Amino acid sequence: MGLADASGPRDTQALLSATQAMELRRRDYHMERPLLNQEHLEELGRWGSAPRTRQWQTWLQCSRARARALLLQHLPVLVWLPRYPVRDWLVGDLLSGLSVAIMQLPQGLAYALLAGLPPVFGLYSSFYPVFIYFLFGTSRHISVGTFAVMSVMVGSVTESLAPQALNDSMINETARDAARVQVASTLSVLVGLFQVGLGLIHFGFVVTYLSEPLVRGYTTAAAVQVFVSQLKYVFGLHLSSHSGPLSLIYTVLEVCRKLPQSKVGTVVTAAVAGVVLVVVKLLNDKLQQQLPIPIPGELLTLIGATGISYGMGLKHRFEVDVVGNIPAGLVPPVAPNTQLFSKLVGSAFTIAVVGFAIAISLGKIFALRHGYRVDSNQELVALGLSNLIGGIFQCFPVSCSMSRSLVQESTGGNSQVAGAISSLFILLIIVKLGELFHDLPKAVLAAIIIVNLKGMLRQLSDVRSLWKANRADLLIWLVTFTATILLNLDLGLVVAVIFSLLLVVVRTQMPHYSVLGQVPDTDIYRDVAEYSEAKEVPGVKVFRSSATVYFANAEFYSDALKQRCGVDVDFLISQKKKLLKKREQLKLKQLQKEEKLQKQAASSKGASVSINVNTSLEDMRSNNVEDCKTMQVSPGDKMEDATANGQEDSKAPDGSTLKALGLPQPDFHSLILDLGALSFVDTVCLKSLKNIFHDFREIEVEVYMAACQSPVVSQLEAGHFFDASITKKHLFASVHDAVTFALQHPRPVPDSPVSVTRL
Repeated sequence: MGLADASGPRDTQALLSATQAMELRRRDYHMERPLLNQEHLEELGRWGSAPRTRQWQTWLQCSRARARALLLQHLPVLVWLPRYPVRDWLVGDLLSGLSVAIMQLPQGLAYALLAGLPPVFGLYSSFYPVFIYFLFGTSRHISVGTFAVMSVMVGSVTESLAPQALNDSMINETARDAARVQVASTLSVLVGLFQVGLGLIHFGFVVTYLSEPLVRGYTTAAAVQVFVSQLKYVFGLHLSSHSGPLSLIYTVLEVCRKLPQSKVGTVVTAAVAGVVLVVVKLLNDKLQQQLPIPIPGELLTLIGATGISYGMGLKHRFEVDVVGNIPAGLVPPVAPNTQLFSKLVGSAFTIAVVGFAIAISLGKIFALRHGYRVDSNQELVALGLSNLIGGIFQCFPVSCSMSRSLVQESTGGNSQVAGAISSLFILLIIVKLGELFHDLPKAVLAAIIIVNLKGMLRQLSDVRSLWKANRADLLIWLVTFTATILLNLDLGLVVAVIFSLLLVVVRTQMPHYSVLGQVPDTDIYRDVAEYSEAKEVPGVKVFRSSATVYFANAEFYSDALKQRCGVDVDFLISQKKKLLKKREQLKLKQLQKEEKLQKQAASSKGASVSINVNTSLEDMRSNNVEDCKTMQVSPGDKMEDATANGQEDSKAPDGSTLKALGLPQPDFHSLILDLGALSFVDTVCLKSLKNIFHDFREIEVEVYMAACQSPVVSQLEAGHFFDASITKKHLFASVHDAVTFALQHPRPVPDSPVSVTRL
C-alpha cells in the first residue's frame, strides 16, 4: 500500500501528461487538416483532369463560336442559302440565270477578243469568277463576269507587254496568245490580291473618292476606247500595237490611213450583225411588258452568223476572220508568273479599284431598290477571290456588267442562284458545245461589243445636264474624260482622282462668307444679303464662313472678315502706329531741346546754380511724365466688369485711342465669329484666330466666338489657344448668347486688358 500510495501521484501525473499530449496532437491535426485539404485541392486544380477539361471545353467553345462567326461573315452563302424560299424564288432565278447565260456566252467570247485573248478564255472568265461570287458575294442582283471596261484595260496591258509583232514582224500567233494569257492571268491574280487585302483591312471606303461624275466620265471615255479598239475587226485591218499616252489618237490615225485596205466581206458581216442586234434591242424595249423574257438577240445572231459562215465559207471566199479553234474542256490551274508582278502592280491596282467601284455602285443601286444591305468590304473580298481563283485557272480580271445585271433583275432574279445557274450553263458550253463556234466571224463579236456600248456612250449627254446643274461636277467629268482619252485608262484615272481632290481643296478655299443679321423677335440669325427681314444688330457684327478654316483657306478667311466688316483694319492699325510713333518722337525732341537749353544756362552760372537747374530739370521731367499720365486717362473709355463684381472701371489711355488720334472709329464695338461650320482646327487656324483677336482689339473692337462644336473646343484647348488675354468667357454656345452678352458689355471685359501678341 505504501508503495502504491507512494507511486500514485507519479502515475496520475504521467497519465495527465499523456492525455495532454494526445489533446495537443488532436488539436494540431485539426488545425493542419484544412491546410492539407487546401493544398490537395490546389494540387488537384493544377494537375486534376476535371477542371482542366472544363477549361479546354470553354476555350474550344469560344474558338468554335469565333470561327463560325468569321465563316458566316466571309461566306454569306451559308447564311442565306439555308433560308432560301424555294417556292417563291426558284422559278425566277432559273429563268433569270438562263437569260443571263444567253447573254454571257456571246459577251464572254467578244470581251476576250477585246482583252487581246483567244475567245475561249472569255468563257473561262464567265464560269469560275461567277461561281466564286455566288459563294462570297452579298449583292443578290449584280451579274459578275466579263465587262467591256475591264476587258479594254486588260487589253491595253496585254498588248503593251505581249505585242503582236514577234521575230522581226513575223506574227507567231500561238506564242503571242500564250504570252498574253500568262500576262492576263497573272494580272488577275494580282488584282485579286489587292482586292482581298483591301477588303480584309476594311478599306472599302476607298471607292468614296470616286465621285459619280468621275465614274461616268471615266466609263464614257472607256467606251470610246472600246469602240476604237473594235474598228480593226469591223474593217478587217491589221494594225500596229499602240500603248501609253496618245495611243488612242495613234490608233484612229492608223485606221483612217488604212481604210482603203478594208475587206468588204468583213464590213458587210459586221454591218448586218449590228443592224440585227439594234432591231432586236428596239423590239425588246417596245415589247418589254408583253415578253416574259427578252429576245436573245445576241445568241441568235451568234448562232445565225456561225451557220452562215460555215455554209458560205466566209473565211475562204471573202477573207473574213473567224474565231478558230475553241478547245473543249477545262484547263488545269497554272501558277502566276511572279516575275511579272513588278510590271503589273500599277495597272493591277487601277483595275482593282475600277472594278470594285463599278460593282459596288451597281450593287448599292439594286440593294436600295429591293431593300437589303450590301457590305462594301465583303464585296471587295468576294471580287478579289473571284479574280484570284479565276487567275489561277487562266481567267482575266472581271467585274459586273451593267446590261446583264439589269437583265438578271428584270427577268425575276432574286438571288445569286441565278448567277450559279448561268455559270453552270457556261460550263456546259465549255465542255461540250464550244467547238461549234469555230466558224464564228470576229466581226460579229465586234458588232456585239459596239452595240452594247450604247448605254455608256449615251452618258455623253451628261455634259448638257451637268452644265445646268453643277459646273464643278461638269469640270470633273470633262477632265476625267479628256485625261482618259489622251493618257490611257490607268493614267487617266490617276489624273481624274488627283484633280477631283484638288477641286475639293479649291472649293474649300472659296466658301461663302456672310454677315448675319437677326430675324426680329427671334434668336435666329441669317445672311443679311439673302434674307431681307434679317437686320444687323447695332454695334455688333456677326461673321460666318460656310467651310471649316484650315491652312489652305485661313488667310482668305481673315481677308474676307476684314472686307465684310466694312473697316480697313490694316490701314487703321498702321496709321495708329505711325501717329503714336510720331507723337513719341515729338515728345522726345521736346525733352531733348529743353535739356539742351538747361545745360546752356547751367554752363553760364556757377556750380550752385547748376545744381538748382538740374533739380529743376528733374522736376520738369517728372512733371512731364505726370502730364502724360494725366493725358492718357480717359473717363470715356471705361467699361464694366464682365462678371459685374463691382470693381472699378478700367481706364484706357486717352492718347492712344482712335478718336484721340483723329482716326475714324468702327461703327461696331463687338465682333462675333460664328464657328459652327468648323469640323477641326489646325495650327494655322489657331494662329489666324489669335491674329484676328489682336487686330480687332487694336481698333477697339472686342471679339467673341460662338457655336463651336465640342471636338473643336477640345482642339482649341490642346493647341493652348486660351490664355490670360483670350479666355473661355469669349466662347458662347450660340450666336444669340454672344450677341446678348456683347450688347450688355459694349467694351472689352476686364479679363482681357492685355493685348494679344500677333503671331
